[in-house]
Amino acid sequence: MKAIQDFLTYLIYSALWRLVRLLPEKTAYSFFEAVGKRIYRKNGRRISRLRENYRHVLPSLNGTELENLVQKGVSSAMRYWCDTFRISDWSQERVATTVTTENNELFLNSVNSGKGVIIALPHAGNWDHAGLYYCSQGIKVHTVAEHLRPERLFRKFLAHRERMGMTVLDLEEKVTEQLANFLREGKLVALVADRDLSRSGVDVKFFGANARMPAGPALLAIKTDANLITAYVSFTTSGINIKFSGPFLVRRGESESGEVQRLTQELANQFAMDIKSEPSSWHMQQRIFVERKSMS
Repeated sequence: MKAIQDFLTYLIYSALWRLVRLLPEKTAYSFFEAVGKRIYRKNGRRISRLRENYRHVLPSLNGTELENLVQKGVSSAMRYWCDTFRISDWSQERVATTVTTENNELFLNSVNSGKGVIIALPHAGNWDHAGLYYCSQGIKVHTVAEHLRPERLFRKFLAHRERMGMTVLDLEEKVTEQLANFLREGKLVALVADRDLSRSGVDVKFFGANARMPAGPALLAIKTDANLITAYVSFTTSGINIKFSGPFLVRRGESESGEVQRLTQELANQFAMDIKSEPSSWHMQQRIFVERKSMS
């Protein structure tokens, strides 16, 4: 039964992927917008999670304002998926002309330093679009991906990103040392880092509540002396905007665990400021916040 379900899931995604690439652009995006509205009306678990996340971001919103934000967040998520299915057909000119940046010199200086650069970013906008943009400029992106089920679907997404010029590692494998080697070679490592997918997450305060975020960006910065910066990818009318912040510096001589905690909290603080400035682009529909407990 599981094998049949996996096959059907793969078949549905593959058929949708092909269909969306064949549809006229306006039709494709209208279709995803309609799907998003239907998902919102069903008010399932993912919509409830998105609503709860937004409550933490902007607790002063009244009921109507919150629901408007949730609908915009769902629209952002649908735009992400439509972009993802169609982006491999975009021309290099379209990729370049649909991206604006803030503090791009911070990013370029970090890349050109020769020390390697770690970019930590939250689930906002379309990070694949950002990755493709820099790969097309000759700056190769090395990253990791959550292992999806079924396996064939995971491999399909992996191949999709690798065709865009990225090197993508499987998060289920032990990738820390491989990522560290990339950084020691002066390369770029980009990590989506607002949700912990392991048992080694770091407790942080996020919008005044408890959350757990991955230790990876901070740990890699400590181990390699690479530059650590953040990026916030937000949707614009014509594409995306990428805002860089940092650098977040390692304090040598401190305990590793203490530095991982401090740096991860600094990243969480920056994520919170960026998300609050453009919340609808943060289309996080998974659990972020954890039960309140004493945090020392």
